[in-house]
Amino acid sequence: MSADSINYHHLLYFWTVAKEGSITAACRKLHLAQPTISGQLKKLEGQLGGKLYKRVGRELVLTDFGDTVFKYADAMFSIGEELIDAVKGIPTGRPTQFHVGVPEVLPKLIVFRLLQPVLELAEPVQLVCHEGSQERLLTMLATHELDVVLSDAPAGSKVRIRAFNHSLGESKVGLFGTRKLINQYAKDFPKSFHNAPVLMHSEGTALRQSLEQWLLQSEMRVRVIGEFDDTALMKVFAEADAGFVAAPLAVEEDIRKQFSLHRVCIIQNTKEQFYAITLERRLRHPAVIAISEMARENLFA
Repeated sequence: MSADSINYHHLLYFWTVAKEGSITAACRKLHLAQPTISGQLKKLEGQLGGKLYKRVGRELVLTDFGDTVFKYADAMFSIGEELIDAVKGIPTGRPTQFHVGVPEVLPKLIVFRLLQPVLELAEPVQLVCHEGSQERLLTMLATHELDVVLSDAPAGSKVRIRAFNHSLGESKVGLFGTRKLINQYAKDFPKSFHNAPVLMHSEGTALRQSLEQWLLQSEMRVRVIGEFDDTALMKVFAEADAGFVAAPLAVEEDIRKQFSLHRVCIIQNTKEQFYAITLERRLRHPAVIAISEMARENLFA
């Protein structure tokens, strides 16, 4: 043991004395003699370099130094007790962390709707969302840093991990804009749409490819005002009359309420698909099951 190491037995005795309120009570709890615990507390004080208790009348009271040590010890041993309960299957009351990977190009309104039921589970869950490229998120999934990756594209063969794509559903896609832009460019759609400003998803995304193909087939020439990785930022620009934007019809009402964007048309032969990517062939995590049920029974029903 190095000079800076803590003797956790001594720390446990100190923590028990503080929790029980006296050395006598701690002796009964630990089934130890009073001289043993008193001796161990002195050794701990010597090791930490400060007084843990001061005597006030006939009582031992924590010093400021002792109070600091107790806070750390309480966190450590409380988690230890929860660990014992957890492996025995006893509810600990501590929210389980649920780590979700969200690619930057995924519509945030879709993500929000998918994750809503996770916060309503019987067992409390602390949601931790990680954003990034799908490739990076799948790497994190492979190293068990994530429980699931939500995506609009399956994990392909180029990804060197054994991952399973669980289909959540699909949504038709519409073109949306503000009332101002619709009045200016869509009165006689599609003829009037020539040279209309459009905001595009980033290169390589499924929705970008579908939109470009639709424009090409429809022989509509538009002005690409900007390209975005972040769909929420793109809708903020659209709300400011910067251009039209493509989005899933599954959240059409949310888009209208939150961004005041209205549908111009449905983009023909275009659907956006959504997946929950996990390392399990069958869904077992309660939170992932809740996401899947919400998607199939509500969002993409």
